[in-house]
Amino acid sequence: MYLWIKAFHVISVISWMAVLFYLPRLFVYHAENKDNKDFVKVVKVMEYKLHKFIGIPAFWATVLSGLALIFLNPEIFKTGAWIHLKLTAAVLLIGYYIHLAVIRRKLENDQCTKSGKFFRMYNEIPTILMIIIVIMVIVRPF
Repeated sequence: MYLWIKAFHVISVISWMAVLFYLPRLFVYHAENKDNKDFVKVVKVMEYKLHKFIGIPAFWATVLSGLALIFLNPEIFKTGAWIHLKLTAAVLLIGYYIHLAVIRRKLENDQCTKSGKFFRMYNEIPTILMIIIVIMVIVRPF
């Protein structure tokens, strides 16, 4: 059963990461085209649907399957510091995702003043955290 949950976890993470990469990119387009009301209207729908129908389910599937893996194998905490760094990066990704939801709501209500340049830089955070997580899980350097 552990390996099935692990496979589900990896599938969930891939789906969630797609949202973490694409939603800020939509924010770039949104911020850079504020004056084009028809375009912004379409982007708002895309942002909403991506978050609601892919992001939220993928997030919960990732978190719950990850917790199940820990519950089924609590000894993992004795395998080295890598798991602590991996989980720290995962918690930071959760915070990032929650912040994306806050920003999406502000954009939806035309209350966000962030620039396209800000969102281009902000979009690099999940990449950095993903690199840390993958290295910790695969290489387990410490």
